[in-house]
Amino acid sequence: MYTKLPVKNFPELAKLESLIENAPKTVKISVQGTVQTKKHELPIYTITIGTTDRSKPTLGLFGGVHGLERIGSQCVLAYLDSLFEQMRWDEDLNSRLQDVRIVSIPIVNPGGMLMGTRSNPKGVDLMRNSPVEAHKSPPLLLGGHRMGRWLPYFRGDLDAGLEVESKTLTEFVRAEMFEAESAMALDVHSGFGVRDRLWYPFARSREPFPRENDVKSLESLLNKSYPNHVYVVEPQALVYTTHGDLWDYLFDEHHKIHGSTGPLFLPWTLELGSWMWVRKNPLQIFSSLGIFNPIKAHRFKRTLRRHLPLFDFLLRAIRNYKTWSGISAGVKAS
Repeated sequence: MYTKLPVKNFPELAKLESLIENAPKTVKISVQGTVQTKKHELPIYTITIGTTDRSKPTLGLFGGVHGLERIGSQCVLAYLDSLFEQMRWDEDLNSRLQDVRIVSIPIVNPGGMLMGTRSNPKGVDLMRNSPVEAHKSPPLLLGGHRMGRWLPYFRGDLDAGLEVESKTLTEFVRAEMFEAESAMALDVHSGFGVRDRLWYPFARSREPFPRENDVKSLESLLNKSYPNHVYVVEPQALVYTTHGDLWDYLFDEHHKIHGSTGPLFLPWTLELGSWMWVRKNPLQIFSSLGIFNPIKAHRFKRTLRRHLPLFDFLLRAIRNYKTWSGISAGVKAS
């Protein structure tokens, strides 16, 4: 049975539960699954905001897939905190939310986050956990393996199926995003590079992405709307390939149903450039969290502020998909 943990033990979960307790009445909260650690049973909370019509444009926000990358959940929670407050007074926002949906799992891997591990409590790396196989040999270990849970990036046993966290995420996305006329997901991670990157599929292969036109149209829209933005937009496989990526898995499934010209489902990974935090504060490399998170208070606050415009941009972009994609004119945008 779940009992709330002290804030100091799990501040992200405490923040999420505080938001839930004070959420606007129109926000729907549920526990989609639970995760067992040695001492605790932890909930996986899901949030839905806006219209209940699942065919409407939908933005999905996800964080905490890797337990060490706490900043991902913290960014999603900061956005939800701001959004909930605006919903109390902004009539224009509430009007827009009648035509668009936001769905979220702010902490996908609560067990790993509580334990301070990248993997879930069973030692499985959730972003290597799907049955998707890389087309060519990815980097040793980093690309995912089945040698054993004592090594990082373990995919799970071949016959074990999806872990409960992976299953919760995929079932939630199918239920809340696959019916939408247009949908984008943003999964927030950290741990690579000195630049913030917006990665789109594929992680498994460098083959052309079937919705490349939509990616390029959105990138152009971002560049023109925010010419001084900080993001590098690229396919993940340009950096490295992996087995088992959950977003490749979900995109492939959606693509089999709808094809390249059907409703849009575009999953993004926001990979925060954690090396810049280490470069500015080298001593934090000696902390297990320091490689993946901003430790200094001012950098932490700056990171939370830095990405709120991106979240808002994606929400407006998905609501106005037909305009920037060229569909309303009967042609694709160049």
